Amino acid sequence: MKIEYEVKILDINVKDILGRLEKLGARKIIERNMKRFVYDLKDNSWIRLRFDGQKTTLTIKEIKDDSITGTKEIEVVVSDFDNANIILERIGFKAKAYQENKRISYKLDDVEIEIDFWPMIPPYIEIEGNSIKDVENIVEKLGFQMSQTTSINTIKVYDKYGIDLNSIKNLKF
Repeated sequence: MKIEYEVKILDINVKDILGRLEKLGARKIIERNMKRFVYDLKDNSWIRLRFDGQKTTLTIKEIKDDSITGTKEIEVVVSDFDNANIILERIGFKAKAYQENKRISYKLDDVEIEIDFWPMIPPYIEIEGNSIKDVENIVEKLGFQMSQTTSINTIKVYDKYGIDLNSIKNLKF
């Protein structure tokens, strides 16, 4: 499994962030609606089946801690979202939830910057790079400090807003 070097900046002003990205010369990649099924595994890990508007991926994510290097993942592309869900269910995995979100993706200095919109909570940014230094560099370029970032997962983000994501079986706009 590879380490995911990623941080979030919560509760952002989207218009302000878009202006900063434009000023920095970030390249807009795509705007898309996404959907996913999540399936629990043991020991702080789970399976995510996600269609991102272009491709479907099947990922196992494992959380060691809430640090910038605390999540590991292994991911493969699959050809069909619905059939992959059927296969997972046939081999014994039951989706604990279906979730939708919207995402605007940018690239700057070989680092991915995602503006995420999820139902019921304010938008936030995810910054993912190939190293801690790459991520820290983009955080700084965007005008933030690392102390303003977090690496908590989506369940904990919702928890910060008083919402138990585990109790929501269908998360849609």
